[in-house]
Amino acid sequence: MAGDIDQLCINTIRTLSMDAVQKANSGHPGTPMGLAPVAYTLWNERLRFDPSDPIWPNRDRFVLSVGHASMLLYSLLHLTKTTSVDSRYERSDKMTVTLDDIKKFRQIDSACPGHPEYHLTSGVECTTGPLGQGVANSVGMAIAERWIASYFNRPDFPLIDYNVYALCGDGDMMEGISSEAASLAGHLRLSTLCWIYDSNRISIEGSTELAFSEDVGARFLAYGWNVVRVRDANDTQGFRMALDSFARETGRPTFILVESHIGYGAPHKQDTREAHGEPLGEEEVRGAKKFYGWPEDAKFLIPDGVYEHFAAGVGARGKKLHEEWAALFDKYSTAHPDLARAFEQMERRELPDGWEEALTEYPADPKGIATRDSSGKVLNALCKKVPWLLGGAADLSPSTKTNLKDDGSFEASNYAGRNFHFGVREHGMGGVVNGMALSKLRAFGSGFLIFSDYMRGSIRLSSIMELPVIWVFTHDSIGVGEDGPTHQPIEQLASLRGIPGMHTIRPCDANEVVEAYRLAFTAHHNPVCLALSRQALPTLDRSKYGSARGLARGAYVLADPPDGKPDVILIATGSEVSLCIGAHEALAKEGIRARVVSMPCWDIYEQQDEAYRSSVLPPDINARVAVEQAATLGWDRYAGRDGAIIAMHTFGASAPLKALLEKFGFTPEGVMKAARDQVARHKQTKAAAD
Repeated sequence: MAGDIDQLCINTIRTLSMDAVQKANSGHPGTPMGLAPVAYTLWNERLRFDPSDPIWPNRDRFVLSVGHASMLLYSLLHLTKTTSVDSRYERSDKMTVTLDDIKKFRQIDSACPGHPEYHLTSGVECTTGPLGQGVANSVGMAIAERWIASYFNRPDFPLIDYNVYALCGDGDMMEGISSEAASLAGHLRLSTLCWIYDSNRISIEGSTELAFSEDVGARFLAYGWNVVRVRDANDTQGFRMALDSFARETGRPTFILVESHIGYGAPHKQDTREAHGEPLGEEEVRGAKKFYGWPEDAKFLIPDGVYEHFAAGVGARGKKLHEEWAALFDKYSTAHPDLARAFEQMERRELPDGWEEALTEYPADPKGIATRDSSGKVLNALCKKVPWLLGGAADLSPSTKTNLKDDGSFEASNYAGRNFHFGVREHGMGGVVNGMALSKLRAFGSGFLIFSDYMRGSIRLSSIMELPVIWVFTHDSIGVGEDGPTHQPIEQLASLRGIPGMHTIRPCDANEVVEAYRLAFTAHHNPVCLALSRQALPTLDRSKYGSARGLARGAYVLADPPDGKPDVILIATGSEVSLCIGAHEALAKEGIRARVVSMPCWDIYEQQDEAYRSSVLPPDINARVAVEQAATLGWDRYAGRDGAIIAMHTFGASAPLKALLEKFGFTPEGVMKAARDQVARHKQTKAAAD
């Protein structure tokens, strides 16, 4: 095999990628082949990364936003012999990606799934695949670097100063989320952020000229980025010069536009099969290897000297930098012990001692308070106990009540601020907040519940990555009144409840809000979505009704008849719980014994044992009424086949709140009628059976 050691390493990346895709008969070989020179140069010559500890806090972040090119990253992780880290952040001697893993690319139980997955494979900084998400995450990581440095760094102790690199492509550039994130990054002047754009001009349908003809470089200049062009991905010297430009830049993020060609990595070779996720085919693989001067029949070959060259490059550099950082942190721990302890707690997703002291009980109040308001009060109390709690809204903090009153805004002139202004960029906000959480901040993002639709992809990925993000959504029902159906969420609750691993909570009063935050802060691997009211809700008298601590079990008995078995069960969430309480008390005067169940979080209730679930919803009490100002979807699970469901069947209407509640049946009279009908129906059924 001809060529120097650099070219040998580049071709090893290429052939490993080809062989893995061919063996799996699935995947994308072209981008790893075309971008191997770029990735190799970045990793082995510049990236501050210690393969023996891939979660070293001050490492550079490498985000493969073009997640379909996953074999590029897997090849690098294998050739650098990156070791794995477990869920307790403990290092092992086991390689995170073995050669056997590569041979089982896209197969069950391999560390090399079709797209890179955070948690599954150490060295993968975030789960990528849905285009645009990775670059948005990278903006969040760069924001986190600026904030963490502002909070923890001290004179003579530059604890945090890492760079964030994101490899992206034409698909990323077409997705709107990348525009939102790039605009924000330029506005914030995030100079430690570098996007490397693989301009290969090919997509699934063919040439990008079918749908994409803009000048991407000019777009990023308009965003306020430093833009550098590299005319050929094989020009490693030109790419080094582009990286030098990034290193010199102190006031703007950098966008390196690299022109490449799908296929062998040669300027004349272009193959559209890569865009479709197809292997090259045995004959094409042989031809490519011949072009590289590679043994045509060799498979998964790693020539002598390749491992050693990576060890002498990124391995030695990363180990030295890591050791220097560890020595600096030891001195920092002596000089600033409280800050050092806080840093370690943040890195391990632990919470400061006494954080729960911020969670106080609200006294009973029939007039009450909107749950968005109590949420704002709890957030402000918690931020005083948890310094790395921060976040913001998509231009809606006056409405979502998420402004942290004693903290400034995060701006280009003040990276120490804890209030983030994402602008009207819901999807960008979602991706950025995920990036902040990946950097171990306790991050939240907020908006109106209806606009969760604009950020669904990011919300879903927060759950896939098991990030403890808090999504704060207000205006949770038709209670937004005159704004009408465009702003009244109907199907959103059902949709969010359908995301595995995410706790979607709709609290009924201020004390359930407190407990929702308690749960959110103790959920280390689950995002939490809060659905909060605009209108005031009574703060229930907990000496009379069940403790709000019941929220921790998803659903609980809030009110029961004073004597005897309930005749009917009223089940509700949010603003409809107090409606059911009123019906419960009125029904008692009629001699009908009603139980009220508050069910703020369905999935947590489903995780309880059968004994508890049956104690809340006894199987032998079939007379049930479920009440929620949202879609009926899913409520039959709890109301039963013959139960009544008072919910929304349309998209709402524009009218004052009282008129809306009357129109759609959310009144004490409506609940009481449904309860009476249920009791009568089931008495008749029982009598007929007897």
